[in-house]
Amino acid sequence: MASKPPKADPVQDAPQVAEPKHAAAGIPAIGHTLRIAQQQMGVKRTALTLLRVNQKDGFDCPGCAWPEPEHRHAAEFCENGAKAVAEEATLRRVTPEFFAAHPVADLATRSGYWLGQQGRLTHPMYLPEGGTHYEPVTWERAFDIVAEEITALASPDEALFYTSGRTSNEAAFLYQLFARELGTNNLPDCSNMCHESSGSALSETIGVGKGSVLLEDLYKADLIVVAGQNPGTNHPRMLSALEKAKANGAKIISVNPLPEAGLERFKNPQTPQGMLKGAALTDLFLQIRIGGDQALFRLLNKLILETEGAVDEEFVREHTHGYEEFAAEARAADWAETLTATGLSQQDIEQALGMVLASKRTIVCWAMGLTQHKHSVPTIREVVNFLLLRGNIGRPGAGVCPVRGHSNVQGDRTMGIFERPAPAFLDALEKEFGFAPPREHGYDVVRAIRALRDGDAKVFFAMGGNFVSASPDTEVTEAAMRRARLTVHVSTKLNRSHAITGARALILPTLGRTERDLQVGPNGKSTEQFVTVEDSMGMVHASRGRLEPASTHLLSEPAIVCRLARRVLGETSKVPWEEFEKDYATVRDRIARVIPGFESFNARVARPEGFTLPHAPRDERRFPTATGKANFTAAPVEYPKLPEGRLLLQTLRSHDQYNTTIYGLDDRYRGIKNGRRVVLVNPEDARTLGVTDGTYVDLVSEWKDGIERRAPGFRVVHYPTARGCAAAYYPETNVLVPLDATADTSNTPASKSVVVRLEQSATD
Repeated sequence: MASKPPKADPVQDAPQVAEPKHAAAGIPAIGHTLRIAQQQMGVKRTALTLLRVNQKDGFDCPGCAWPEPEHRHAAEFCENGAKAVAEEATLRRVTPEFFAAHPVADLATRSGYWLGQQGRLTHPMYLPEGGTHYEPVTWERAFDIVAEEITALASPDEALFYTSGRTSNEAAFLYQLFARELGTNNLPDCSNMCHESSGSALSETIGVGKGSVLLEDLYKADLIVVAGQNPGTNHPRMLSALEKAKANGAKIISVNPLPEAGLERFKNPQTPQGMLKGAALTDLFLQIRIGGDQALFRLLNKLILETEGAVDEEFVREHTHGYEEFAAEARAADWAETLTATGLSQQDIEQALGMVLASKRTIVCWAMGLTQHKHSVPTIREVVNFLLLRGNIGRPGAGVCPVRGHSNVQGDRTMGIFERPAPAFLDALEKEFGFAPPREHGYDVVRAIRALRDGDAKVFFAMGGNFVSASPDTEVTEAAMRRARLTVHVSTKLNRSHAITGARALILPTLGRTERDLQVGPNGKSTEQFVTVEDSMGMVHASRGRLEPASTHLLSEPAIVCRLARRVLGETSKVPWEEFEKDYATVRDRIARVIPGFESFNARVARPEGFTLPHAPRDERRFPTATGKANFTAAPVEYPKLPEGRLLLQTLRSHDQYNTTIYGLDDRYRGIKNGRRVVLVNPEDARTLGVTDGTYVDLVSEWKDGIERRAPGFRVVHYPTARGCAAAYYPETNVLVPLDATADTSNTPASKSVVVRLEQSATD
């Protein structure tokens, strides 16, 4: 039997601390996976569900966007993927009776962990203006409420349409189509908070804002650099690919302020030898200071330029632009400044250089550790410079590999979820559907929060996600949301965003990836539908749920969008919304005519393995940039400067967490149990600051606006971080990230470089 959700919500963490682990996965991961799955789903449902995850005839894991190998194991999932599936396929239910027993004010006091553990939402729920409790509402009335508020707006641009990465291609395409027929490009999404810096840098330098490698390229690489990324927790199936790359002879350099167990040793739970012994992955660990990556790659580029025969001169001559300006800037790189910025030794960098020069095929992988700084875009452009110098783009076994964190976050952007759409995309929409889409750019996440705060936006509609907990500057974000006339969340489970509402609020429950989707067709018969997703490497494939829905009152995301559009836009709409709701194949037919690379969409996605989207730099060494070539870039080296007595804080996930979803209160690999309010501090820094292990402190962020942002009651844990650096979990520390502290160009919150001081806590 599945366990019941916790009734009590711990008022305060009580973290217990042990030595961090030096290996990931293995037998403990199997045991933890089965325990969590059985608690949520029961024994039989666990077996039936997990064997369908990431299979060619099954459903795509609602967790990370790591691609599936051609030959798949029967258990083609990781520990965190199994947790994501278990929470969606749980037998726990959040019914109208739950909301009757818990006023919104009570829900607002609960932890994200407690809210998520209550189970699946079963009914549409409505909080009327002045109300204290959510109450059940019919779907028809729910759509009426949204229509009332939208039609009362002075402009469509007073509405915001947010999207989470779990939304399917079909739902995302319909969602942006509705917003644009309504008349706005206000389509902020979770990419704005994670890989927007990657997209900005890659679009400028190689002409495509996506990675240029496929899974098989990792197996062919001579050298893989993993920078600012923790695959052991965030996308554990990547470890299997790294293990195979190592077996084929690849070397791995890990660049990270924290030692990460998964990059030290991987105990593959899919093989007996892997479970018992495992494979050492990292050949060289560069324990870099937070934000020092641009300086590191700049100096490596200088050293490559100074090494005779190291530059691929033919590639540079034939395929690149801006080399001379870049080379002049790179040759000026300074050893002393680099050692200060990175915290590395000269020996570390020279050893890395030797591995770089010995490699003919190099891949650089990265995640949030590179994308969430003020200087993230020039940092990633410097990574591209590093690869271009030796011809490592458009070559098998080489290229750029931004690792997306959420299933289909990349597909959403491909489908048009973007506040700054390309004119060619809007032209294609206009030609296909016969209306003129708006051309003025809309709001990204940070600008959307400002618009709510300033009264320039009044309706907030979220397709998935947990916007309040995911966003920076928590107090500002929550106050902004409360200024809205209406907040709407399409969700599978309860989260904090449901408790931070506008004057009116709706919760619209939807099908999960694991559930069967039946739609009544034109002939009156129910037809099983499937959706599609795009993984982190541009592979598109089908996803088919098999479980019975958690409630008969659920609608699919495509159905919600189609019914909403019909109610809001009425008879004036030129889009066949009713047809789209009944048969998703008709949506894919339109996608095929609007978005390049999706020609014959329905036929190609019918193949069990799906299909690969074209990528001109990878496939043809053709670079669709303004210059027609891959662009070298030159920018001043930037890195965070620390005042005396301060630390540079990065926010991160625990191992029992996926984005803002908290599965448990442990971080097994880092030795943390039964608590989340911990701050990891280098023992030498702790001694200098006079804080002992076990002391409780308040984290106080310092920024140029002079406003004090405080996260109280964090237990100090002495931990082998880079000197001057600290780490703590989000969303608890999002309160410390100023709304206006963002990356240049991409406007991504700078959550990985927050200057903080530690003050003795009143809870100590």
